[in-house]
Amino acid sequence: MKPAYQPKLLALVIAAALGVTACTPASNPSSNANQAAAKPATADEAKAFVAKASEEMAALLIEAQRADWIANTYITEDTEALSAEANEKMTETVVRMANEAARFNGIEVDADTRRQLDKLKLALTLAAPRDKAKTAELADIVAKLNAMYGKGKYTKADGTVMSLGEMSAVMASSRNYDEQLEMWKGWHDTAAPMKPLYIRQVELANEGAKELGYADTGALWRSKYDMDADAFAAELDKQWNQVKPLYQALHCHVRAKLSEKYGADKVPLDKPIPAHLLGNMWAQSWGNIYDLVAPENSDPGYDVTKLLAEKGYDELKMVKGAEGFFTSLGFAPLPETFWTRSQFVKPRDRDVVCHASAWDLDSKDDLRIKMCIERTGEEFAVIHHELGHNFYQRAYKNQPVFYQDSANDGFHEAIGDTIALSVTPKYLKQIGLLEQVPDESKDIGLLMKMALDKVAFLPFGLMVDQWRWQVFSGQVKPEQYNEAWWQLREKYQGVSAPVARSEADFDAAAKFHVPANTPYTRYFLAHILQFQFHKALCGIAKDDGPIHRCSIYGSKEAGTALNSMLEMGASKPWQDALQSLTGKPEMDSSAILDYFAPLKAYLDEQNKGRNCGW
Repeated sequence: MKPAYQPKLLALVIAAALGVTACTPASNPSSNANQAAAKPATADEAKAFVAKASEEMAALLIEAQRADWIANTYITEDTEALSAEANEKMTETVVRMANEAARFNGIEVDADTRRQLDKLKLALTLAAPRDKAKTAELADIVAKLNAMYGKGKYTKADGTVMSLGEMSAVMASSRNYDEQLEMWKGWHDTAAPMKPLYIRQVELANEGAKELGYADTGALWRSKYDMDADAFAAELDKQWNQVKPLYQALHCHVRAKLSEKYGADKVPLDKPIPAHLLGNMWAQSWGNIYDLVAPENSDPGYDVTKLLAEKGYDELKMVKGAEGFFTSLGFAPLPETFWTRSQFVKPRDRDVVCHASAWDLDSKDDLRIKMCIERTGEEFAVIHHELGHNFYQRAYKNQPVFYQDSANDGFHEAIGDTIALSVTPKYLKQIGLLEQVPDESKDIGLLMKMALDKVAFLPFGLMVDQWRWQVFSGQVKPEQYNEAWWQLREKYQGVSAPVARSEADFDAAAKFHVPANTPYTRYFLAHILQFQFHKALCGIAKDDGPIHRCSIYGSKEAGTALNSMLEMGASKPWQDALQSLTGKPEMDSSAILDYFAPLKAYLDEQNKGRNCGW
């Protein structure tokens, strides 16, 4: 699982509370909203509505965030009930506000008011139909799908019952072909019963989207990116085509190494890679098989985990160290309450959610992280990532509530990851953890390890929503769900189902984000943008070396440029935010190619004589 920030974004507030919004109020025709709708709306009324809605939303967000924080850090039936109650209240409010906002669709208002109205309406993840019974049906389906995923278990032949976490741990560490296959099939088979519910959910959500004026739910999702929905889809393809040669080189090398390990009968050198051999249940990131594909002599000569121990870093000092990265850029230190209210270690006396996340409870200065920090090098980078979210949250705190988020949903994760890209050997030396920066001959191992996570993820990050968009549009019919899923897996990733699958299976739903209705394109965007941000910041910091060796630590100029973009929040189109930092409004995947250029040269050398492609 990736670290995250706890979003105040209305779309995710709704998603957390079942993801379903009615397109019209559930009340009867004599409701106030319907009475108001009968009268012509005015621009002044629109501005007044936005002001009132902002005030009400700000108060509710604090209430919901506090309830969620307690539910995450003191897990009891009572705290879960309080969180559910707060989120239900939030959902009902957003339902009402979205319908009231629709009154002003045809009214000419100033650009800022229009953008805030649109942000409110586009917060919908699934739009329920006007029919009250169908709204209730959709809410019930969403709840059932979430529960089915959460309860998924696999029972082995000896009666041992395994959770997803336990199966994933086996997938990560096992090098036994059949054992990995058993885990893969065991988990993917749990998704099959979800298919009838998912089919009906698509029908209902599409009906609601059409009532809002969108062709289907996929078009609704794509409309959130400050550009035409089809143009946005084309932009994603453009970015993918830029990075595809790098991915194909990595794929070719990894397949060859897996074939050496398991035999060409199990991993043919001219076919897709069986999806269960890449160390991850969904073959979305491959870092767990680094030991099988690592270059010779790739040891960088240091171990951050050991260095932290040698230098006396405990959990708090790790966080203080990461804060020092930001203050070196000119950002103000974190507030005192951050240190007294955050969860840094796993408490001994209660259950908590350990998944790393960054929180902003009051849109002012109540910033926190929630982690169960382990004293490892990986966790040190994660802390930098999480604080990236916190400093972003504080930067846009003065924006109106509907703009208190990143420029698009890919930016927040991209910022966290951009900061983590600066946790380089150079940075470790600057803060006194490392005595000497290894020479560039050691870079290939570090780049390979990163590529197995970052580059390997790109096609998966793209194809999940490619599949959903085709499902929502009707291009893929229910009787083609699984076939289309594996066609896209093969097309984009070059991976295949390790055993025969049929339409009785529903393998897409084995990935949490599908039954949970969480849009996935944001993760693809984040992986593109983080390298573009990093390259731009390295230029501003006047670091002329290879960008994979660059750290912006200590550059006030880079910090000023970064903060200028962060302060914008979602107040302007994401293209404007991107231009403010990089000098151009277009995404550009060439930064990834620059970053991994030494690795690409290495892979090309290794792949000579190999039959690449699938």
